[in-house]
Amino acid sequence: MAAVDVEDESILASIFRQSFPESWRERPDFASYLLELSSSGVDKLVREPERLAEERAHILQQTRQLAFANYKTFIRTAECTEDIYRRFGQVQSSLARLLDKLPAFQQSCRSFVQKAEEIACSRRKNSLTLNRHTEILEVLEIPQLMDTCVRNGYYEEALELATYVRRLEKKHSSIPVIQSIVLEVRQSAQLMLEQLVQQLRTGLQLPACLRVLGYLRRMDIFTEAELRVKFLQARDAWLRSIQSSIPEDDPYFHITKTIEMCRVHLFDIITEYRALFSDEDPLLVPCGDQALSEAAIFHGWVLQKVAHFLQILEQDLQKGVGSRLDSLLGQCMYFGLSFSRVGADFRGQLVPIFQRVALTTFRRAVQEAVDKFQEEMNCYTLILAPAVLGNSSVAPVSVPSSHPGTLQPPMALLDFSPLACFLNGVLTAFNDLRLCCPVAVAQDVTSALEEALSQVTKIILAFHQAEEAAFSVKEQELFVQFCTAFLEDLLPYLNRCLQLLFPPSQIAQILGIPATQLQQYGNLGYLDLTVVQESLVSILPRKEMFFLLHGSAVGPELTCPNATEPPAALPRLNEKGEAACWQAQGWPARIIQHEMDHLHGLLYVDKMDSKTFVNINWMEVND
Repeated sequence: MAAVDVEDESILASIFRQSFPESWRERPDFASYLLELSSSGVDKLVREPERLAEERAHILQQTRQLAFANYKTFIRTAECTEDIYRRFGQVQSSLARLLDKLPAFQQSCRSFVQKAEEIACSRRKNSLTLNRHTEILEVLEIPQLMDTCVRNGYYEEALELATYVRRLEKKHSSIPVIQSIVLEVRQSAQLMLEQLVQQLRTGLQLPACLRVLGYLRRMDIFTEAELRVKFLQARDAWLRSIQSSIPEDDPYFHITKTIEMCRVHLFDIITEYRALFSDEDPLLVPCGDQALSEAAIFHGWVLQKVAHFLQILEQDLQKGVGSRLDSLLGQCMYFGLSFSRVGADFRGQLVPIFQRVALTTFRRAVQEAVDKFQEEMNCYTLILAPAVLGNSSVAPVSVPSSHPGTLQPPMALLDFSPLACFLNGVLTAFNDLRLCCPVAVAQDVTSALEEALSQVTKIILAFHQAEEAAFSVKEQELFVQFCTAFLEDLLPYLNRCLQLLFPPSQIAQILGIPATQLQQYGNLGYLDLTVVQESLVSILPRKEMFFLLHGSAVGPELTCPNATEPPAALPRLNEKGEAACWQAQGWPARIIQHEMDHLHGLLYVDKMDSKTFVNINWMEVND
């Protein structure tokens, strides 16, 4: 564009009196036209307006012609222009809206790029997952495989899977899938633990117990002490289930089955424990209290089981097992002997139990005999003739007739039914006691029998006191015979029975003393009849007895009342009241002494061994 100088400005001011548009200044044709005007002459400048008018008119004419000739084009052009203007307006508004939405679009593009990257990353992961699908599937199937192995009893494979999962947890503990797999595998391991412990509650043999305990050790859940306790608890539960299945209706059947099952199964459990745990391993040196406590676990459990068995035994024995106490004692002793092989011999604890039961049973039977005697005496009358015990029978001591110690009850007691019934009850108690007759209860049995005889004596005295005023001469005679049979027949027979049950030689051998010194230790298998005799002597008439030897009558007081004075120096009276003294030796002396012993309630078997007939009291007699 040509620059308009000051001269041209003045020309412009003179030509255009009014201001012209400023936009003309920028037009190049306007500058060139001014340059042409400035170079023209005056004539040309004078003619210039006309030329311009003509040119203008010519242009107008051409324009009119062009408009008339191309009016459609102009109309179309106008329409197009209008349409273009309108569209440019729409474009402008759309551009404005576009500009407004460009920030959001930019943000969306960024989000799209980010998501695209995530999708690409995910796609790469999926591709990697697809490439390693087999390995991943194996890992994902571990919980199901673990559960299948546990439920089907494949514990070896289950332990291998659990070990593999523990390694995975250490390497990839932050991965949620691994965490869920670990959790499910732990649940299956807990189920496996319960199954293994449940197997210990069944009748497993030693090889199976070894396998189960090996699995438990490999699971590494329990310490050694806890594993011992868990093993003993499980086996104890199995043993208790077996014991609870034994019927308790019959005490004898229950205790025999309990003995058998405890002897077999408890011994098996102890054997299994010693095979599984090394309490007595000489290669292992105990260090600290832990080893001692582990050994004490088993010791305490064995003591508990033995105490529980003894409790069951005592309960069943108290319920009553009839006359089979000796059989139970033999079984229990064999049970205790078998346990001596494992260092748990408890036979020493059986003796007090059987002693208490035997003594209790004997006392109960004797008391029943006393009660029966009381009932018989309540309805007994001396008017009845002797030998009225119709269908009653006196039971002898159950010893074979060929045995040298066989005792037959006095037949004279059949004339007095209360005495016969009482003796029958006592003999029943003796027969039951004979089957299991420990020597240690000799004094207690003797005391119980003396107490029973004391009660019988009181009953007899009460009967005499109640009926004495109404006694006739015949009844008084019968009552004297009743008391005589009680003192001279019943009591000596009971003494012989006691010495048959508790031989003095055996008691003396156990005590380590001569048999002649047994009386210094109290009534050991020998009844003290003094109290009974003194109680009844007041109601019996005084009786004189004489023995005729070689034509001479000798009174009953041949024994020396004073040990310092010989018997021959003391005068005695015969049946005529005359002084008589006879010193005998040899067999006459033995006969006299034998008859005098009868007056004191003694028989020859009381001074001799019932099996060998050897006198065991010579030292006492000589002293």
